[in-house]
Amino acid sequence: MSITAERKTALIEEYRTSENDKGSVQVQVAILTERIRNITEHLRSRKKDYASQRGLLILVGKRKRLLQYLMRKNRPGYRSLIEALGLRR
Repeated sequence: MSITAERKTALIEEYRTSENDKGSVQVQVAILTERIRNITEHLRSRKKDYASQRGLLILVGKRKRLLQYLMRKNRPGYRSLIEALGLRR
């Protein structure tokens, strides 16, 4: 359910905004989206795993708050990020 170190590094490389960037909003949203997709796939086969379902809701809420912050601070960056990640906004 968690993402591997290699996949996390690849996401950081893809969505970073500068050379030393490891924790910008864009990177955090990309990592959260990957984790959300993994947990969603896990829950498709294990419908009664309520602990994972609760964790999924927490991650979705955190991603939503980060996206709202990004939309307020950097509207073009927000639009390009949701397009790159394939989110429905």
